[in-house]
Amino acid sequence: MTPLQRYIAEEIATDHVDGLLSRREALRRLALLGVSTAAATALFAACSEDKKPTSNPPVTSSGPATSSAAPPGTEKALPTAPITWTGPQGELQGAWAEAPNARGGVLVIHENKGLNDWVRSVAGRFAGIGYSGLAIDLLSGQGGTAKFADPAEATAALSKVSPEEAVANLKSGIAELQRRVPGKKVAAVGFCMGGGFVWRLLAAGTPELSAAVPFYGPTPDSPDFAGSKDVAVLGFYGAQDQRVNATEPVARAALEKAELVHELVTEPDANHAFFNDTGDRYNATAADDAWRRVRDWLTKYVG
Repeated sequence: MTPLQRYIAEEIATDHVDGLLSRREALRRLALLGVSTAAATALFAACSEDKKPTSNPPVTSSGPATSSAAPPGTEKALPTAPITWTGPQGELQGAWAEAPNARGGVLVIHENKGLNDWVRSVAGRFAGIGYSGLAIDLLSGQGGTAKFADPAEATAALSKVSPEEAVANLKSGIAELQRRVPGKKVAAVGFCMGGGFVWRLLAAGTPELSAAVPFYGPTPDSPDFAGSKDVAVLGFYGAQDQRVNATEPVARAALEKAELVHELVTEPDANHAFFNDTGDRYNATAADDAWRRVRDWLTKYVG
């Protein structure tokens, strides 16, 4: 398996271990990735073992924090419109939210579910606070996320996209964003798999960015961020997300070695995907804090 396929497989297995997916559904989704029943069973066992308490356990809670308040940023969110542009290997698709008198731009990189309504809403939230948002569809080469009636099939298709292809398309997205907000600084924000691709953009050398914000994204092996000089990095983790948190020291060491301005925040009492208000792990307290920090970061480093 490629590192991306392994990451997605582990995420499915973890969802099953956490009770978010039935065994049958988890096996179905893993089969779409090419994982046999025997291998899936072993993966379930490994993920269960990884979640056992240690001598220094993460912060835990009785359940996700909830709030009657609207998810952060939604009260000012602007609508998005579908757009296309010419990428390195063909037409790329995305959702565009234009901010009046934009202070800058934000490339939004989706989770392993593809470009869905939640990701579009995030682009709209950034536009609502003054940063035009472009949410890219990394399944553009397969006809776009909308071509997949089954979200699990979209995830399986994403697992087959090579990191090199994805990074090239993301860089094209940054160029399109710069074209649409001429003379303004731009940032990249990604969630889960998309957070991992923010780290990969930094490792590929992307000095076009002024800021980068990976949310609970796995760090690639032995990254070198020296080619992304002057990018200010704000990374988020959830205290209960042991799987992704294991890669945080690698990210921190690479950021320090490259001497990038950075801050890595671990939200207490939060799990993986805590910012996604449509998911079972949404944590309103952590999401509100993260949104405030992201706004401040963009103000300081984008404009």
